[in-house]
Amino acid sequence: MAKSLSARKQKTTIRLVSGGKEDAPTPETAGKSKTRPARKPPGPKGFDIEAETLPAAIVDAAFRSGDYPYGKRMKRKRYEAEIEPLQIELQKLATWVRERKERVVILFEGRDGAGKGGTIGRFTQHLNPRQARVVALSKPSDSEAGQWYFQRYAAQMPTAGEIVFFDRSWYNRAGVERVMGFCTPEQTETLLHEAPAFEGMLVRDGIRLIKLFITIGPEMQMLRLHARWHDPLKRWKLSPIDFEAIPRFAAYSEAFDEMLERSSTDWAPWHVIRGNDKLRARLNAIRHVLLAIPYDGRDETAIGELDHKIVVDVKHYLHKGGEV
Repeated sequence: MAKSLSARKQKTTIRLVSGGKEDAPTPETAGKSKTRPARKPPGPKGFDIEAETLPAAIVDAAFRSGDYPYGKRMKRKRYEAEIEPLQIELQKLATWVRERKERVVILFEGRDGAGKGGTIGRFTQHLNPRQARVVALSKPSDSEAGQWYFQRYAAQMPTAGEIVFFDRSWYNRAGVERVMGFCTPEQTETLLHEAPAFEGMLVRDGIRLIKLFITIGPEMQMLRLHARWHDPLKRWKLSPIDFEAIPRFAAYSEAFDEMLERSSTDWAPWHVIRGNDKLRARLNAIRHVLLAIPYDGRDETAIGELDHKIVVDVKHYLHKGGEV
């Protein structure tokens, strides 16, 4: 049986990261650390994050896991050809936001290893960082823990002419906190009840709110977490909570399904991004945002057609079985 999270914390140099997690060590210190985290017991289907290689059954199943609709990865050459015009369109969008003094919030949620940070990075890669800001909050301080739950998120809302990307958000309470027991069931219930009202206030005040949930299959999550462990420059991304992602996959599925169902509204709908292929996920997340905002000079030919196998309306997604 897996050791408790508290015991694991005492034996590891890895600390919690963004979105309700503590700040992690830098890639340089993570790669040179002499103290390795305590060995984790094998997970489902023979998964062992410290093993040099994963079982062939996991590797073979990874790409199509979670009912992923494609059998092959997108070619890098095609991806590079398609992302450049999209990033040019993002610059047009940013110019329009600045000139019209619009306020835009793009919120990313999803499983550990789903590719939230990488996708946000492709949005912001060529945008002015003074106008396009990424918010990845650490766990609340003692003072913040005593505040109204939404207070520290409200403080991060964009000013006129700004785009804010949330790498995890107030929905942390409906996912990680719920599954890991960091909050009470009553607190989760309050979040799910109040989030639509909170978002309604934002939208009525003029904020354009877009919510994206990136999902990956169980074997793909194993593959990515294993790859992070064995890459000294990426191991800093791992935390004790990440080690719980595999054995608690079903618990997260149940929590995410309820979150998506109860907090998707007409004024702030969720859209699900199938993320087994990072390249397709990044392209279509950008396309979705560009098509959702009526900025001046939008070139729909440059944007291209949204892949509805990758970007899925939440009602359709849940009707087909959702995360469970």
